[in-house]
Amino acid sequence: MRHLNKLFVAALMFAGLSSQAQDSNNPWAITIGANAVDTRFSASKKLEDQFSQYFNAKANWNIIPSVSFVNVSRHIGDNFSFGVTGSVNKITKFVEPRVTVPGDYNVVNPGDLSYYGIDGVINYSFMNLIGSKVIDPSAHIGGGYTFFGDASTGTVNGGLGLTFWFSENVGLSFRSTYKHSFDETRDPSVDVPSHMQHFAGITFKFGGKDTDGDGIYDKDDACPDVPGLKEFQGCPDTDGDGIPDKDDACPDVAGPKEFQGCPDTDGDGIPDKDDACPEVAGPKQFNGCPDTDGDGVPDNVDKCPNVKGPKENGGCPWPDRDGDGVADKDDKCPDVKGTVANNGCPEVSDETIKKLNAYAKTILFNSGKASFQKQTFPVLQSITAILKEYPNSRFSIEGHTDSDGKDAFNQKLSEDRAKAVKDYLIENGIDSDRLSSIGYGESKPIDTNKTAKGKANNRRVEVKLIK
Repeated sequence: MRHLNKLFVAALMFAGLSSQAQDSNNPWAITIGANAVDTRFSASKKLEDQFSQYFNAKANWNIIPSVSFVNVSRHIGDNFSFGVTGSVNKITKFVEPRVTVPGDYNVVNPGDLSYYGIDGVINYSFMNLIGSKVIDPSAHIGGGYTFFGDASTGTVNGGLGLTFWFSENVGLSFRSTYKHSFDETRDPSVDVPSHMQHFAGITFKFGGKDTDGDGIYDKDDACPDVPGLKEFQGCPDTDGDGIPDKDDACPDVAGPKEFQGCPDTDGDGIPDKDDACPEVAGPKQFNGCPDTDGDGVPDNVDKCPNVKGPKENGGCPWPDRDGDGVADKDDKCPDVKGTVANNGCPEVSDETIKKLNAYAKTILFNSGKASFQKQTFPVLQSITAILKEYPNSRFSIEGHTDSDGKDAFNQKLSEDRAKAVKDYLIENGIDSDRLSSIGYGESKPIDTNKTAKGKANNRRVEVKLIK
């Protein structure tokens, strides 16, 4: 008995350290308390006699003033548990019918018989069925072996129980079990009679594991190694935005659910984690960055965010040294102001062509030759200067003669004179691919060949713009 008392005290200490849990979380239970043996149940033949004396503990119950039973059980699922009960008692009250007076009973002392029982118990709890967390009615069946003085026998058991839970894992339990013996006599010296055994004790559930100590057991904890909240199955919500960290793309910063818990500081519909400009609203196509100048280059990479420019030049306009609206990279005349239609080069006007031909008419050659007279060189230099103003334009140098002399000679002379002008221009800085020369001999007169003045007009060089 002394050992059972010590075990009871240890169990109480254990209960004080236990945390709350349901049966599925704390599958093990131990119940320690006292038991009472009542032999009147089988001695009474009438049902009303059996129940009228049921709670007459003083007259019929055998109790020892000590911890006298221990039950260890394990939850096995679906409200069922299986356990083993060991109990001890001392039989000093044995109820037997009085032979001389039918319907009456004697309570005798059979000699302080020792009572020992070892029983297997299958228990079914109705607590979930009735939806209670405090009141736990149950039914049980089982069997075991009972030692009654020198007698012993197997029994088939069944009964009812009731537990009041102070917390989810500490409760006060009561159980009454009918133990049916197959011995047919009621001689306690040789038989073990059928009898009732009542139990009252404290039940402690244990065995649940809560690694992170958040009050949610590991089997139900989606984050068993990190303390969390019950509404999130034991997972934390560090930033308090209502999204558990395990589902939160930004667990340390509060944000709405539509962005997986990430904030959108500038309110442009792009969460900060994906926003290249989280402080300034911008369209999705530019990863949340604005394009102030509307040139298709977002401000965060635009070297000239307030002036339109191509992406290839970092969002800045291409340089245009001559200011003609044609970027230097496309301007074939980057240092001379021109027109867009002429790729940045100036366009040759009719006035310019007239001016060129006015100079060309004053070109003088030595008679019958393609060599220049000395006073012609300033004229050639003036023509050269004009052509340099139009570096993207092409020109044709045409030679003409009067009708004096043979046609073949005149044709050859016109060709040579036109070529002489072209060669001079090339030698003085005009690209050769911009110039061509041709002679027409006496075939295209512009005046009469019957007068000296007319012949002089027909001997000429003309400059034509090649379009």
